[in-house]
Amino acid sequence: MRFLIAPLLCLATLGAAAAPAAAQIGPAATAQSSSAALAQIESHLRQVKSLQADFTQTADTGAVAKGKMILAKPGKVRFDFGKDSPLLIVSNGSVLSMVDYDVAQVTRWPVKETPLALLLDDKVSLKGRATVLPPSETPEGFIAIEGRDPKHPEYGTITLFFQKTPKGPAGVMLMGWRVLDGQGRTTLVQLANQKLNEQVSDSAFRFKDPRGLRTSRPGRTR
Repeated sequence: MRFLIAPLLCLATLGAAAAPAAAQIGPAATAQSSSAALAQIESHLRQVKSLQADFTQTADTGAVAKGKMILAKPGKVRFDFGKDSPLLIVSNGSVLSMVDYDVAQVTRWPVKETPLALLLDDKVSLKGRATVLPPSETPEGFIAIEGRDPKHPEYGTITLFFQKTPKGPAGVMLMGWRVLDGQGRTTLVQLANQKLNEQVSDSAFRFKDPRGLRTSRPGRTR
């Protein structure tokens, strides 16, 4: 599996109780409800052009890290773990880079070959790429969708959690996600203090390449 960032984009549930079992309804009504929910999430994702938030990541080992996320479509994202951390994750629109300043190493993957591609696509279509999870697998008051590339299961699976709220585009707000990679590692990311569709500078998606530099931890920011 080429998406090896799970230890950094950090199982668990989303921190809310699971919803009670759904009432007995016919299969046609269930399909219609799932279709409507998927259309609602697709509308939300298309309306969100940028997102800034605080994040908390939890690895399946129990390790917890916090930082700030900046996302700008198409394809750009930055996970900054703070000045005291040697780690930085940045996508410039096409390539996702994991930077480790302690060992002066940069590892890269095409964005489209990571589960985050679903979040970073500005014209995302969920048909054939995502399914709505049943209420029994979803925190109460949330819609959860599970996305994967059907042609490349080795890219991993991402489950996105959206809270129902009139404050969000299309009546929902992205609160976090869970990533399962091809090696069975799971990572939970929870968001807080979201700011949507504010202008983001392209400099947020650049970094100082540590390779060849003499200092062990050069300045990481733009």
